[in-house]
Amino acid sequence: MNWFGGGQSRKEAPKVAIINLRQQLDMLQKREKHIENQIDELTQTAKKNVNTNKNMALAALKRKKLQEKQLETTQNQIATLESQVLSIEAANLNYETMKVMESAGKAMRQIHGNMDQAKVDDVIDDIAEQTSLANQIGESIGRIGQENSGLDEAELMDEFSALQQEALDERMLGVSAPPVREPVGTVVSKDKQPAEREAEEDEDEMLKRLQAEMAM
Repeated sequence: MNWFGGGQSRKEAPKVAIINLRQQLDMLQKREKHIENQIDELTQTAKKNVNTNKNMALAALKRKKLQEKQLETTQNQIATLESQVLSIEAANLNYETMKVMESAGKAMRQIHGNMDQAKVDDVIDDIAEQTSLANQIGESIGRIGQENSGLDEAELMDEFSALQQEALDERMLGVSAPPVREPVGTVVSKDKQPAEREAEEDEDEMLKRLQAEMAM
């Protein structure tokens, strides 16, 4: 049985049903309020005539009982329609959620294409293999360069050690050489150029540093 009409789309049908249900709920709620007012009026009538007009009081109570039954029926209808509104809203939400999930699933299938876990593992293994091969090739090329250079590492280290010893000897000779001092009584010429005086000061400073290093 088609509750939403054959010409309506699946997307529009829940909206139409909810609108119709809410319109009916509005009418029933107004009726509920009217019946409650009627019951209040009949209750006041019965109270007013309970001691003065027994028949009118009893008639008011009878009508009140009928109205109370109508009120109960109306309230049950309201509860039923409210439940239907909630059910349709929940069902529509589930439907829209499923559509979004289905769309996401299609997108993921398009992204992955023919890819599967086995192919991913193969690609990762291939990358690791090619990386290892590249490293091996680089190491081999490096060794070829060293072999073709014709250099002996031991010979290089011997020459380096000899240069270190030569530099040390030169420093030792520089320290042991006595500084040239002017004879006593010799008047230092004031005509020396500033460059000459600066060179002498630098030599004295260098001698002091060498002596300090030798003392360590």
